[in-house]
Amino acid sequence: MRVTFQAFASITAMCLIGTMADVTQSDSKHDPLSLDQLGILERDVAVIGGGSAGTYAAIRLRELGQSLVVIENQDRLGGHSNTYFDTATGIAVPYGVISFHHKSVVTDYFSHFNISLVNKIYLTNQTKNVDFTTGEPITLKPITLPSDDPEVRIAIENYKAQLAKYPFLEDEYYNLPDPIPEDLLLPFGQFAAKYKIGAIVRVIAGYTAGFGDPLLKLTLYMLKIFSLEFIYEIQHGFLNYPMNDNSVLYRAAEKELGRDVLYKSRVIGAMRKLSEIDHSSYILAQTPSGQKLIHAKKILIAVPQTIENLIPFGLDRIERGIFTQFTGTFWYSSLIRNIYHSAPSINNNAHDTPYNLPILPGVYSLRNTDVPGLNWVLYGSSTFMHNEEVKKDIVDSLLRIRHPNVAVREPEIVAFKSHSPYELTVPVQAIRDGFYRKLDALQGHRGTYYTGAALTAHESHTIWGFTEKLLLKYFV
Repeated sequence: MRVTFQAFASITAMCLIGTMADVTQSDSKHDPLSLDQLGILERDVAVIGGGSAGTYAAIRLRELGQSLVVIENQDRLGGHSNTYFDTATGIAVPYGVISFHHKSVVTDYFSHFNISLVNKIYLTNQTKNVDFTTGEPITLKPITLPSDDPEVRIAIENYKAQLAKYPFLEDEYYNLPDPIPEDLLLPFGQFAAKYKIGAIVRVIAGYTAGFGDPLLKLTLYMLKIFSLEFIYEIQHGFLNYPMNDNSVLYRAAEKELGRDVLYKSRVIGAMRKLSEIDHSSYILAQTPSGQKLIHAKKILIAVPQTIENLIPFGLDRIERGIFTQFTGTFWYSSLIRNIYHSAPSINNNAHDTPYNLPILPGVYSLRNTDVPGLNWVLYGSSTFMHNEEVKKDIVDSLLRIRHPNVAVREPEIVAFKSHSPYELTVPVQAIRDGFYRKLDALQGHRGTYYTGAALTAHESHTIWGFTEKLLLKYFV
């Protein structure tokens, strides 16, 4: 008989449960052993993933009086927040999340750890444009917001007028109207042409790096991220980490959560609630010290809800019908030495594409950092690529744009992170058929709840805001 890994996990759990029952009922003269004594972690909530959503949830659950355990596959919390510490200078160099919106959920979260944020405007008027496929410079008109250019001003006003039609985009996806306006289901390239916003498409594409081809992305997703609020922040400044150390928040969270985080760990099986008469679930996790069985009243899944990530949870037909519809994009961030260029930043802009957008897969941009000679490079693809393929293409691309008369060493990648799968979306027909309402209906199904960017948007404040509402609705 062929035994699946899921069945093995279930058998393991049942054996341990049986052992617990035997011990607690066999001899009334002795105190029963607790689950912890049996090597079983008993918690109110098991949080799967210690990225942005999972860490926020864990801290807030603690404040709400819930016991918890976080299962995180990395050796640290933080997800897309990555920091490189240069040993020669002592400077912290972020190569992940770098800024936040002016929202109370953001300032309250940082205030919990006594961390102050600073306002920062990111200047774009010193950027050089190069076609990375040829290495040749390309002359493009600078685009700034706000702008004195009449064409840009008209385009931004047209864009704002469209955003004003859809105030529900400031809320969660499950609050989309039915039927959803057809303009939101257009490919963004068609939407841009229809409403004459072409003069700012290059800016929008730059701020949505990692989304794959922005012209093919549904307008719903583009407007959701590049919102009226986002435009305001571009013009007036974002909140930024002190000293550019984008891991300070997560180091504080690690200290507070302590042993309630299982690092370098992953779920390998689960026995989840099958009906309302079941009051809890069991999770089997592989940790560096061996397998751990977790008995939890509720499960909060805060990792990207791809079918691959959810297989260990033994999805039922309803769940599979939802999560198999998600597809993602692929985004990579790296820090590289020995590039040798003179511009503060370089954007990849093709000579012969609509709006001069970069050809993917490829480098989006490179930026100087506070460490001389160290550059931050962003790379994107609409399809899966192995990390080594990405690294090779990055180096090849950088060699094409480097000054030809300088005899120097090869570019050296000193830090690399795949943020894949990055942007989880679904097809037009799925949205028409009420995908996001069906996804919301899964909250609590089999004792399992979901949070993260796929349910709201790829912005810290929206992820934390969504998570806050979820916790107050279902976990108190």
